[in-house]
Amino acid sequence: MRGADPEAPVEVVCVGETMAVLAPADTAHPLALQTTLALSVGGAESNVACALVALGRSAAWLGRVGADPLGRRVLADLADRGVDVSAAQTDPTRPTGVYFKDPGPDGTGVHYYRRGSAASAMGPELAAVPLLHRARVLHLSGITAALSGTCAELLTNLVVRRTVPGPLVSFDVNHRPSLWRDRPRDAAPALLRLARSADLVFVGRDEAETLWGTRTPAAVHDLLGPGRTLVVKDAGHGATAYGADGTEAFVPAPPARIVERVGAGDAFAAGFLAALLEGRAPEAGLRLGHLAAAAALATTEDIAPLCQTPPVPSDHGSTVGEPHG
Repeated sequence: MRGADPEAPVEVVCVGETMAVLAPADTAHPLALQTTLALSVGGAESNVACALVALGRSAAWLGRVGADPLGRRVLADLADRGVDVSAAQTDPTRPTGVYFKDPGPDGTGVHYYRRGSAASAMGPELAAVPLLHRARVLHLSGITAALSGTCAELLTNLVVRRTVPGPLVSFDVNHRPSLWRDRPRDAAPALLRLARSADLVFVGRDEAETLWGTRTPAAVHDLLGPGRTLVVKDAGHGATAYGADGTEAFVPAPPARIVERVGAGDAFAAGFLAALLEGRAPEAGLRLGHLAAAAALATTEDIAPLCQTPPVPSDHGSTVGEPHG
């Protein structure tokens, strides 16, 4: 969608890094024993954008890729999925980030090669891109804050300082300890500051406990304080949404077939956002989030295959869900 109308509104703009993904088709053996790898693309924010489009919403991705074959693959793949990449930037000197999937008995591990990537050079100047001002929602994640000092400043501008006034700011905490390895003590306060500044926050109960010592969804809500919508995902148990108006909703997650957990949290966020854009109640958002996450759990692809997903469930329909990562 490089030729997208530069003046047209877009429902959700997702900002962050998208990488080339190399993954073995044989998931029974670890990466070190593989001889053939398949090339695809993935990244938390662009996964959300792709899932939103599959659910019938309009979405754009804003980020940076290298002027290399992998960068061209990223842009072509996202555009083929219906995501607006017209504002994406190409860096002539830095490479596109890459990550490898490593199957194992305890789940799929990932190995990042993104230090010094094109996306790591994103900075506060990106907030001036006109596309951001046409969005109803800006969706970002804590992954970007860990990539570099300039990326952290970009998130501060968009989430805390609100240099782009108007859009609702959606923030997925997405704590990746390996990305904070050089400064592990910075992760908890940095991600808490961003979460407290956003309008809508997604966080896993387990990652909140790791970061902030909160053991329950209610404790996370108390820590962040009032004034925002908070969604706390608790793996196979379910998800709880706290409204800015003080309301609370819980939707359990029935069992689902788990092939791989990578990308399930992104699909959940897309489902909740899709329902939000339709003006649905939080319960409907949680149900659609579970449904989208279940589709991601059932595949080794980062991007959930949602083309056959039913429309947003009614506010009083049956619950469909998943244990997600």
